[in-house]
Amino acid sequence: MDHERQLLEDADRRALAYVAGIPQRRVFPAPEAIQALDALDGPLPERGRPADEVLRQLDELGSPATTASNGGRYFGFVIGATLPAAAAAERLALAWDQCASSFDNSPAADRIEKVAARWVLESLGLPVDSAVGFGTSATACSLACLSAARRTLLARKGWDFDGDGLMGAPEVRVVVSASVHITVKKALRILGFGMNRLLIAPVDEHGRIDPARLPPLDDMTVLCLQAGEVNTGEFDPFAELIPRARAAGSWVHVDGAFGLWVRASSRAQLASGVEQADSWTCDGHKWLNTPYDGAMAICRDADALATAMNSDAAYATALRDAQKNLTLEFSRRARGIPIWAALAALGRDGLVGMIDRHLRQADHLAGRLRAAGYQVINRVVLNQVLVRADCDEETVAIRTAAQASGEVWFGPTLWQGRPAFRLSVSSWRTTDADIERLADLLARLKSGSR
Repeated sequence: MDHERQLLEDADRRALAYVAGIPQRRVFPAPEAIQALDALDGPLPERGRPADEVLRQLDELGSPATTASNGGRYFGFVIGATLPAAAAAERLALAWDQCASSFDNSPAADRIEKVAARWVLESLGLPVDSAVGFGTSATACSLACLSAARRTLLARKGWDFDGDGLMGAPEVRVVVSASVHITVKKALRILGFGMNRLLIAPVDEHGRIDPARLPPLDDMTVLCLQAGEVNTGEFDPFAELIPRARAAGSWVHVDGAFGLWVRASSRAQLASGVEQADSWTCDGHKWLNTPYDGAMAICRDADALATAMNSDAAYATALRDAQKNLTLEFSRRARGIPIWAALAALGRDGLVGMIDRHLRQADHLAGRLRAAGYQVINRVVLNQVLVRADCDEETVAIRTAAQASGEVWFGPTLWQGRPAFRLSVSSWRTTDADIERLADLLARLKSGSR
């Protein structure tokens, strides 16, 4: 026990030193740090080594080769740093080492995740009786929601999906946006919805579905909408589209991986009407700033999700709302615990304040970049700033130079077939000074490219 305690204390010391050093760390590691990872490779050891030696090597070689996504100058992929309360809760939950499948496995995890589920629904303004499954990602949670959607539509036609599968079943059609996120397409592909059979809804210049060109809907259709288009941050017109879908008997699923959190901000009207949908997916590890593997499958019809995901066995029965009956995983960790901790520490005011600050920072950044001669392509309604320089070659060169600088990191994208780069403001650690540093760097790079 003494050795175990010493090892864990050493891990805590190293972790605290890492976090303390984030402001001085390169946002993307240097080439030599990446090369040094080769020392971790090799054949499986014939004999094990002392655990403290393993930890030391992992820290000394692994830490320098990480991206500082847990810092304030990382602007890629809508990734938030982990809030201290969420990080601490994750460490405590790891010590608990619970199989958080049901009340019988862990009363603590079961009760905490139920509270977290209610708080998520209150924060997002979604129907309070909805089921909330805490899964690994928006991809996995989309699988759960879309599976429930198909099963429900088939059941309304008298088809026993669980017993008879899909062979000979009536076809369920899927309508997706022309700017649908790849994770939704991945979930649909895995579920057997052929990509060539998807019905594509054309979008406007902002990446939103154009209601005038929406494909026909009926009671065997799943309509997939977006809360927060990945490049522009825009929202499909829910207040117009969802009533049309419901009148046709369609199921409406909303991919809200990061954009749904706008419902907890002063710009909640951007997602007006989204609460009328049938299911939603949302990530905690994006704008709520929780550890990874923290996402939510939310379903208005709690029974639809619970029956689609049920995994009761003779030796492991549980209530309908047990997490193993709402998610893909049977054995699982309690992903809802850090979500509970984040919401408990922030409170409603703190959540609104964090998101509103990011919205303000994105607006300011866009203004700085316009003044520096960049084209800001989107309207910056959310936390995404979509940017181009004067030509494609300059856009790529500036993005490459910024990444190589180690001062900041953001990624490439394509918008309407041409290169651009996307700046995502979503970390609780991002200060106004970090925004100014990013803007100053990009201004220097733009000036130097002339």
